[in-house]
Amino acid sequence: MKEKEIKTVIKECQVEELSSADRELVERAKAMTRTSYAPYSKFHVGAAILMDNGEIVGGSNQENAAYSSGTCAERSACFYASARYPGVPMKKIAIAAWTRLHAAEDTPDAECFQHLPISPCGSCRQALLEYEAKYGPIEVILYGLDRTYILPSVASLLPLCFTEF
Repeated sequence: MKEKEIKTVIKECQVEELSSADRELVERAKAMTRTSYAPYSKFHVGAAILMDNGEIVGGSNQENAAYSSGTCAERSACFYASARYPGVPMKKIAIAAWTRLHAAEDTPDAECFQHLPISPCGSCRQALLEYEAKYGPIEVILYGLDRTYILPSVASLLPLCFTEF
């Protein structure tokens, strides 16, 4: 029996350390949280995808009382990007989330973003991975008030991923 180790390289930085283009992508993800429909979880997620043609496509979580009928921000964005720009590779995705659940009433919304970055759920990872398998790596930028993570690809979020389809 062999033992193998899987490592994921994550760059950690402050958002101010990002390039201006990456900061713009993060700001678009943060702005997309405002279009979220989250009456049940009160957890607002936004995603912004930079396409190979320079366009930025956004998405936000959309909840439903029949929970499985809703969709996450990441899938909302990648499905819209693929429908709007068929055949155009996705280069980067930025993700941001905020909630007022643990904030004082007078806390401004801008200060309610998650302190630590959140990452996509398994379904979103697999959906994004399929576009990555088709077109090449999609860099992942996970925003948090205290720190931002940068990962080289969606596959780095999903070790031992299923890519033979």
